[in-house]
Amino acid sequence: MPELARFYGIIIRMFAEPDAPHHTPHFHAYYQDDMAVYSLDPIELIAGSLPQRQRRLVEAWAELHKDELLADWKRLQAGQKPEPIPPLE
Repeated sequence: MPELARFYGIIIRMFAEPDAPHHTPHFHAYYQDDMAVYSLDPIELIAGSLPQRQRRLVEAWAELHKDELLADWKRLQAGQKPEPIPPLE
């Protein structure tokens, strides 16, 4: 699963789902042993969980980079490599 960004111990990943086009565009956020899945439009938690602080950081980052996340989703579904996205600083 390609890594798009890494910040404050959080890793953001996204992968292609050519056999499941019915899935909503989404990304995965990992922090230590926790994992959460977020939809892209709107940015919201759809599965899993993160500690509250990390959840807020991921949501703020995703709102700032929503267009880039959607572009990477489209790239991956088309069989292309995603572009890295700047971390939250």
